[in-house]
Amino acid sequence: MPAPAFLASFDSASAMLLATAAYLRGESFPALGRSTLLKPLVRATDLLPGRAREKAFIVGGLTEAVRAAKMGRIDVAEVSRWVTRKYPQRRYPAVAVGSSSGALVHLWAALGVPWLPQTFFIPVAQRVHPDDPTTALRKGLKPGRALLDANPDIQLHHMHDANQDRLMVRALTYFRFKRRTLGAEYEAFLRERLAPGGTIIIADCRTQWRTTAVGERHVFQHGAVGGATQNEFHRGGPRVAAYLHRYGSPVRRWVGPEPDSVSPEAEWGFAPELAEDIDRFAAENGYQVRRIVFDRPSAPSSMVADLYQWWYRQRRIPARRLLIESFIVLDPWWTLRTGSVPYWMTFTMDPSLHDVERYLDEREPYADIHLALFQNGVPNAVGWPPPERWQAVLDRATRSGRYLGRNLADFPCEMSLYARYDEALQAIPARYPMPGQLTLAQFDDFWRQSGGYPGVSWESLTPAG
Repeated sequence: MPAPAFLASFDSASAMLLATAAYLRGESFPALGRSTLLKPLVRATDLLPGRAREKAFIVGGLTEAVRAAKMGRIDVAEVSRWVTRKYPQRRYPAVAVGSSSGALVHLWAALGVPWLPQTFFIPVAQRVHPDDPTTALRKGLKPGRALLDANPDIQLHHMHDANQDRLMVRALTYFRFKRRTLGAEYEAFLRERLAPGGTIIIADCRTQWRTTAVGERHVFQHGAVGGATQNEFHRGGPRVAAYLHRYGSPVRRWVGPEPDSVSPEAEWGFAPELAEDIDRFAAENGYQVRRIVFDRPSAPSSMVADLYQWWYRQRRIPARRLLIESFIVLDPWWTLRTGSVPYWMTFTMDPSLHDVERYLDEREPYADIHLALFQNGVPNAVGWPPPERWQAVLDRATRSGRYLGRNLADFPCEMSLYARYDEALQAIPARYPMPGQLTLAQFDDFWRQSGGYPGVSWESLTPAG
């Protein structure tokens, strides 16, 4: 079943869903799950000059955008049908529901369980100056209301990030909707595919953002998780002024709607109404509920990396190869096939780089480090680490550090990486048998032995409700 035409494929939820489902089908996740027939075209973007390459980024996003006039005809149940039909038709001991996290994609792969996302991204074709969040809000009012009127079980988060999404927000309005209830399709999937007495795992990301209430079930979020802080989006600062000057903006700080509320962050945060509905459904159907709660999307990354090392040691596989992934550039199948330890970064901005550096400081050195960097086409954004800082990460390998793109100097404008990283993964010579799945009891053993991780909690098994 193809993805709904109104849904973005270049989003965390869509890509991570496809990667998880591909793994459960015994498949890899090449080229971000897109047709490999497009690879020559994507590679050809290396030949484009800077401005033309920027246009190629924007055109790529526009090909997936929906017209504002169509928002009232969207039925988000179509998304749930698409999600549930991606997974193999068999019984599972557990099913995960909730927030996106690339680190958790590797946990779901290890446990052999499907994941049903709460949040999805609808890109709406509308032009707006990236540094004018007030007009962005105004243009989102009518299509947002139409979407909500047609879908009473969701809440809408209109996100406007003129920092790392600067190219895209010129042409696209970022609508992210969150399910407040499981809905008929998710409920049917759980009844049919979750083993009797099985476990629903709630992936609960507690990342929040200051927002402006627009209407019932509708908020506007100025800024997003990345290199700039919330205060910089709302109050400006030297880094913002320098960034806007570099891009020839008529302003030196963003002046947008004043926040009047705090909400789950648009892309990553978990809306708690869904947990209440899951508890109800589990109690009615005899399922157990567990929760993995994390304060930011990358908080589970160290835990999952350590889990894989622990798992490899049990399987007598060397655990000296680190694969650093970012955003939607990930592949759980090839990670396990090559015996790599996955470490996932939310984005490729300073906070993510600091996480990687701290992780490497606290672990034994890796012999090999492979690095896949998401490309957003916006060099010199607020909080953007230049290529030499990423090279310093690769230089920490005791044997070999390798970038999985063509030329690290082109970061973050190397669009062709999306047509190369999977082939670079396959070029790693090591091959190991694909494992059976870990059980929840084994994961509990690992968790107890680890002593826990900052910003992450794994709740004990309790009766639903």
